[in-house]
Amino acid sequence: MSHWWIYSLGFLAQILFSARTLVQWVLSEKNKKVITPTLFWQLSLLASFLLFVYGYFRDDFAIMLGQTLTYFIYIRNLQLQGQWKQIHRFLRWFVFIFPVLIVIYSYHNNTYDLENLLKNEAIPFWLLLLGIIAQITFTFRFIYQWIYSEKKKESLLPLGFWILSLSGSLLILIYAIFREDPVLLAGHIFGSIVYVRNIYLNYNEKK
Repeated sequence: MSHWWIYSLGFLAQILFSARTLVQWVLSEKNKKVITPTLFWQLSLLASFLLFVYGYFRDDFAIMLGQTLTYFIYIRNLQLQGQWKQIHRFLRWFVFIFPVLIVIYSYHNNTYDLENLLKNEAIPFWLLLLGIIAQITFTFRFIYQWIYSEKKKESLLPLGFWILSLSGSLLILIYAIFREDPVLLAGHIFGSIVYVRNIYLNYNEKK
């Protein structure tokens, strides 16, 4: 696959991530409190699908790790909102088994090599470590959100989610600058602004 197509795939994923954030932001501003719309999770799942593929073609383990950790949390939130079964059964099965299909395909085509992913010559070890820490921090926000939502028995985006979002996003921006990755850079600059605004809205709501 040419670099042009790879970057186009990555930018499309980031556009979808930005769109979900924009939708959530506009609805939250309109209601003067943090809102969790179904479209947020639908766009998240589609964007995660595309960004995982982007990371795969760029041999970027940090990106693939981050998307793998959140992929099924998006599905769970759709289930909590009662929207998952509204999706066609064939598409639901495909979404579930997609990560497994990628691993099987790569294994049989001798392209899946964890050692190569962890020792990419284009990414120094310290930078890869920074990327992994950044992705884990950014991803942990959804683990936190998942646990919080399970306790409340509904899909919610609490204050801790936005604090972790901002922290992880700033780390990813540093990684993107050193990695010279325009896809990550473009997506997280916009996201950081929205995260700050949601922290402010959430804080005011609690007051």
